[in-house]
Amino acid sequence: MSDITTTQARAAVDAAKAKAADLNVKMNIAIVDAGANLKAFLRMDNAWLGSIDIAIKKAKTARFFDMPTGEIGKLSQPGGSLYNIEHSNNGLISFPGGVPIKNGSGEIIGAIGVSGDTVENDHTVAQAGAEATG
Repeated sequence: MSDITTTQARAAVDAAKAKAADLNVKMNIAIVDAGANLKAFLRMDNAWLGSIDIAIKKAKTARFFDMPTGEIGKLSQPGGSLYNIEHSNNGLISFPGGVPIKNGSGEIIGAIGVSGDTVENDHTVAQAGAEATG
């Protein structure tokens, strides 16, 4: 199994931070490695304190299930096949803002989680970070 490098993690944080600045939003940005361990983190100035934990859990959720957290959210609605999954693994986040990170070969090497604004902006910023490492 390949793992995200420190250089790749920093590139993801930097790209996500730049996208957040473009959108004029303050974000918490978390990168986890292939084992879902925290590898890098940035809390932008004045980003919400409550979003620190959310960003980390979004990154872990995306890595645990190797899919964007918004997709898990679609499956976890009442009547869905993953209903109540957010209560597993010491708490998961099942709304957008977590995205797996792949290397140039398409292998998942970690994930990014972003929190601090609308879920649409969280996802946009996370996607920018995830795309910066390939």
